[in-house]
Order: sequence, then C-alpha cells, then structure tokens
Amino acid sequence: MAMTIGDIYKLVVDLGIKNGPRSKSEIKEQLDAVAEEYKKMDEGKKKYFDKERLTNPFGDTRVLHGALNLKVKCMMVGVDMETPELLLANEVNKTRTKKIDMVLAHHPEGHALKALGAVMDLHQDIMGQYGVPENIMEKLMEPHISLINRSLSPGNYQRPVDAARLLDMPYACFHTASDNMVWNFIKKLIDKKKPKVLGDILKVLLEVPEYQGASRVGDMPYIAVGNKKSKVGKIAISGMTGGTEGPETVYEHLSRAGVGTLIDMHISEKNRKKAEKYHLNVVVASHIASDSVGMNLLLDPIERKGVEIVPVSGFIRVKR
Repeated sequence: MAMTIGDIYKLVVDLGIKNGPRSKSEIKEQLDAVAEEYKKMDEGKKKYFDKERLTNPFGDTRVLHGALNLKVKCMMVGVDMETPELLLANEVNKTRTKKIDMVLAHHPEGHALKALGAVMDLHQDIMGQYGVPENIMEKLMEPHISLINRSLSPGNYQRPVDAARLLDMPYACFHTASDNMVWNFIKKLIDKKKPKVLGDILKVLLEVPEYQGASRVGDMPYIAVGNKKSKVGKIAISGMTGGTEGPETVYEHLSRAGVGTLIDMHISEKNRKKAEKYHLNVVVASHIASDSVGMNLLLDPIERKGVEIVPVSGFIRVKR
C-alpha cells in the first residue's frame, strides 16, 4: 500500500490546515484571495507565479524535487536536510536492501525558504486568540515581515535542491504544516493539565517523549524569564508556528492583553529582554524536540500506510 509523493504532500497540507490557528473558512478565504490575485495578473507575471499557492496555504511546505506520482516506501527524515544529508542518503542506498526513496526536511530549503515571510502573518491569528487586536498585530507584523524578507534576500537557497537534482533524489520540506501540529498539540496539553506555576509547565513538557529524548542529550525545556515558582497567569502558546519569531514589539501588547506566560520553541535574547521588560514569563520548550513533535504527528499516518521512516539530523522519532 505504497503512497506517492503527491499522496504524502496532500495529506501533510490537509493535516496542517486542520490543526492550525486558522479555521477552514479562513484558509478558504486566503486561498480565494490568492486565486483572485492570480486571475488579475498579466501573462508575463503568471509565468513566475507559484501555482502551489492556489491549493497550499503554507509557502514553506513544498516538494522541492521529484515527480508527485513516484511511489515512496522509505523516507529519510531530519530537522535540517541539506547537501550532506542528501549525500548520506545516496551513500546509504549503496548498502541498504530497502532503498531510501525520498529525503524529507523539516526546515525549509530552496524557494520554500524564500517564502518564509508569507506564512508569518499566522502570528496575527495566534496573538488575536490571546487578546491582541488584529489591527495592532497587522501593524506590528508588516515591518517585521519586510525585515525577514530582506534578510532572506541575499541567500543561496537552491544549493541543496541542486544537489537533490544531480543525485536524482526526491526532496521535500514540511515546515509550517508541521509547526501547526506541535502548536495544536502543546495547546491542548497545556489546556488539559492547567499548570499553575512555571515549574508545572516544565513537568508537563517532560511528560512528552520528544522532550525527554532531547533532555537526555542536554537540550531540556527551561525557564527564560521567571522562576519555577512564578505564577503562570494566562498562557500563550506563542512561538510554535508562524515561520519564525514574531516582532519584539508584540510583548507590550501581550502584557496589556493580560497574558502572563509564553511558551516558545526558542527566543532570541532581544525578544527575551522585551518579554522581561513587560513582566512576561517565558518557557522555552526546546526547538529540535518541538520540531520533532510536529513531524512525528505528520509522519504517523504516513508510516501506518506502509512508508518506513529513517530518522537522522536531530529528528527524534516517536510513534503515537
């Protein structure tokens, strides 16, 4: 019962939509707006348009190389999969009985990485759930997204895609679709456990096998602002999806909205200091473990359909 690359891609996008901060109707509005934008383009612009945007709302979740009708029996999966990992897969195939048919990265590469800014408006939806008005978030996000786009501009992002092409190795990256899975998972877990102090949040996170695995190699969840006895107040799962970190300007508005604690995958020192300034607690749940949770939730239904998963590059494989 082998799946094709197209089957896997469609399943991942569907799961990302189902588990994200936006409702299906909001996603439909987004896709309809893209379709209208495309319809109004002249033919010169249309030939450069990424038509995947018409059906997939996650610009950083893409098949980068390989035919969609290719059957997949085995995937090598990692958090960061670039030229060294593609070469590793090629080398492993020289001795492995069951060949690796596809390499899958979590973090985006190629044109999917260039599209990172396009998924960052998710922060508006997330912060809106915690009381930051939509109009304020929109104004905060516009310059931040522009900054991210400018910072991405000079990069040479096709390097691993070119390597995949030369090796003829199918290659994909599933970023925001996966991050939506861990956002939803942690949100439900925290809502169920109702931690009262920051130490309780650490205990809740350490019930999750991926965080246990990361902790065994020194990457434990930790308190970035506050202490174990700090009262949590209203908890925002603020840094699990949306491409990358939000702007430092958001912390003042989160504090005004009554948020007491943030749970993030990671936080820059600049943002950490802003959160501290506005009396917000911050728990960092571990970046790689969080990415692993999201990818595992995507991969479980794929593996159940007969696709073997070979974990590498920091990916902590846990079946549920």
